Amino acid sequence: MRAATRQIPRLLAVLAGLALIAAACNGDPEEAVGPDEPVGGEVVPEDAVPDEGPGVPPEAGPALEDLEGELTIYSGRSEELVGEVFAQFEAATDVELQIRYGDTAELAATILEEGDRSPADLFFAQDAGALGALEIQDRLALLPDDLRDLVDPVFRSPAGAWNGITGRVRVLAHNTDTVPAEDVPDSVFELTEGEWEGRVGWAPTNGSFQAFVTAMRLVEGEDATEQWLEAMLQNGAVPFENNTSLVEGVSRGEVDLALTNHYYVFRFLAEDPGFNVANHYLPGDVGGLVNVAGIGMLATSDAPEAAFELIRYLLGEEVQTFFGQVTDAPEFPLRPGVDAPQLPELADLDPPEVDLSRLEDLQGTLELLQDVGALR
Repeated sequence: MRAATRQIPRLLAVLAGLALIAAACNGDPEEAVGPDEPVGGEVVPEDAVPDEGPGVPPEAGPALEDLEGELTIYSGRSEELVGEVFAQFEAATDVELQIRYGDTAELAATILEEGDRSPADLFFAQDAGALGALEIQDRLALLPDDLRDLVDPVFRSPAGAWNGITGRVRVLAHNTDTVPAEDVPDSVFELTEGEWEGRVGWAPTNGSFQAFVTAMRLVEGEDATEQWLEAMLQNGAVPFENNTSLVEGVSRGEVDLALTNHYYVFRFLAEDPGFNVANHYLPGDVGGLVNVAGIGMLATSDAPEAAFELIRYLLGEEVQTFFGQVTDAPEFPLRPGVDAPQLPELADLDPPEVDLSRLEDLQGTLELLQDVGALR
């Protein structure tokens, strides 16, 4: 038996635990309340766009007209965000889409459990770690070179098993009434200084926070990451249940700074243009990790042509513009040359060099957070 095969029970346990965490957090798959909490309530994926929905991107080009057949997609991205995108693909082709929406970790665990019997042709994941979990089990097929080349190598599988579609970046959100932009630290390692004692909020139970800590382990090493976590706790880092309550806490003055993802502030700004919280980006710092929502084709798919064209469609200019400009919470388009006017250029962010596939090693991060006392 191959070593990778022996890892399946461990991966299933990690993914199942993360799915339970996500379901227990008011439906935000990035929000977590601890690895042993029970499932509670209906899961509404983290990237759902409230109220109006995402709108409709422009129709696909005529090159898709000859496609036909059926594709089954397991989507960790919500129907509210991507449902109309998929509908436009169906309208432009003769391909019928069967879409199963759910939490990313839960869907990845399901694919592992289904094995070669999985009906899924494509897995559209909220984060790269889940794609990496499938990749190391050889559940994903390699994408053709011309498809891989649509995305910068930093934002795709080094082996070619999946492509990023959009990016999100870790930021320091700051209260604009109490902390001017020029006073916000440029590194997460400055947050342990006495000046910021009791003034920084974080959400250690949050999936994206845990991915950031996993990246720190890879970039800075285990010892440095443990020391940073311990120093943050000693400096009075204030825990919040999830990113939404965290940004709200910054707005109310409960803390002055928060470790979060960039799009949470945009969600509040969409409702209140005068919202008193702004993003501070961290170029060149591990705290400025850029993670991706990405997609891969299962090795067992019997419809590779249609699957590859759907991936190409998602990376087309129209859909990339939709993600970067139309949604209330803009994401970073990963196809070069597509603008997101409210966001900085990805090249200017100088994110840490991390193989995003390796973010699947969340078990070690959960254990570390528990050992230092950040998770109970």
